[in-house]
Amino acid sequence: MDGKTAVVTGGSRGLGKAIAAAYAAAGAHVVICGREQADLDAAVADITDVAGDVTAVRADVRDEFDVERLMETAAKGTDGIDVVVANAATIHGDPGGMPLADESYTAFDDTLRTNVRGVYATVREALPHMAPDGRVLIPSGSVAQEAKSGMGSYAVSKAAAEAVARGFAVDVEQAVGVVDPGLAATELTGGQGRDPADLAGLYVWAASEVDAAEFDGGRLTVRDWKKATR
Repeated sequence: MDGKTAVVTGGSRGLGKAIAAAYAAAGAHVVICGREQADLDAAVADITDVAGDVTAVRADVRDEFDVERLMETAAKGTDGIDVVVANAATIHGDPGGMPLADESYTAFDDTLRTNVRGVYATVREALPHMAPDGRVLIPSGSVAQEAKSGMGSYAVSKAAAEAVARGFAVDVEQAVGVVDPGLAATELTGGQGRDPADLAGLYVWAASEVDAAEFDGGRLTVRDWKKATR
């Protein structure tokens, strides 16, 4: 990824931070965003202590003007953004303990505003600044396709985010696809799952090695990555 510019939303912690670190280590200039400046500052310090080039921009994906500013900042002085990972997401409750029928309207609305509208805004605002051969990666999970009790609006939002990916894939020249890393041990999952650092390579592979035509409108999993790189 030498010389490429990558944007990772929700890049101040968890899986987003691990992806940003992996991209930076692979030679990309990475721009991350998040809601809390302190978290962003800590992420930049952690990543640059190891290797790579990373810039932080405080932005909330629920606000399209924040996202517009993020993409303008990332593209400045470049030939265009090469990779966008629409990673920012939220969950209101504990995974497995959020029956859809019991969820508040406030929680439902904010989950979809962040996890679906936020993805839409991220892609839409990135496109005017992207290289023609750029790629957009939209993280998802098995709950988007297979119902699991107690996953509430989070599962709904992931199914909708995958639909957003497919819609953009047929409408724009850049490759837009879904990446399913499985369960990653983050705050969203209550610490359950694999270490995000062990999954970041999947996103490097999807961003730089997978054939663009195969990725566009498709869905990549850890199994696909392991099979292709073993």
